[in-house]
Amino acid sequence: MNHWFDRRCFSLIIDIKDLKDDLDKYIRLCATEEIIIASNGTKVARLSAYEENDTGNACYLGEQAGVYEVRPWRASYEEFLALTENNEERYEYIDGEIYLMASPKAYHQETLGELFGVFYNCFKGKKCRPMLAPFDITLKRFAGDINVVQPDLMVICDLKERLNEKDYYMGVPALVVEIVSESTCGKDYINKLSLYMSTGVREYWIVNPLNREVLVYVFEEGDAAGVTMYRNNDTVVSRCFPGLEAAMDEIFP
Repeated sequence: MNHWFDRRCFSLIIDIKDLKDDLDKYIRLCATEEIIIASNGTKVARLSAYEENDTGNACYLGEQAGVYEVRPWRASYEEFLALTENNEERYEYIDGEIYLMASPKAYHQETLGELFGVFYNCFKGKKCRPMLAPFDITLKRFAGDINVVQPDLMVICDLKERLNEKDYYMGVPALVVEIVSESTCGKDYINKLSLYMSTGVREYWIVNPLNREVLVYVFEEGDAAGVTMYRNNDTVVSRCFPGLEAAMDEIFP
């Protein structure tokens, strides 16, 4: 599966084969993100949500637009464990591919700090608690399908009950937050959306400082039960945790 993002207008670029394999997923995603379809590395079509009086000019894709390509590499879970053992680098393992996690930039950490403050105040003194990366989360769609991710921020309600003998958490967070950067777009909007939706996460926030947007997905029974986009002066509201709210000017000061 190959994904790219156009830096000029931040469009997701996918190969035509991936569109055929996961058409339903990309149809849902195009409600919030413009998708460019490529064949043999050449852009050939655009998939975007239909709107009345749509001119089709929401985003200009020039020949000189720079493209960032995510380059994970395939490996077995055993190879992933061997790589990460006693290794100070941060990695994620999703759908049989290893992703090296780059050092976060200042805007990413500033956004994370603001969000953690909101989450900490909301959950202070409660059983559910916010946790920050780096913190490995192991997720399985089925036996043998092992994925290891490090969400930027998460809410865990069963921490003590799901710790193993090595003090690692082996449960599923109730809410997960990913803060988008240039190098994680495809992973956050596609790979992790699918993974979280199918492994028991109840709510997923995609926080995008690059275009100052927040998407909140609610999942039920392995599918998306709803998605809300927040922009401008909106206040982001959790549907799973009443009282958890974050004003956009708090998240992106």
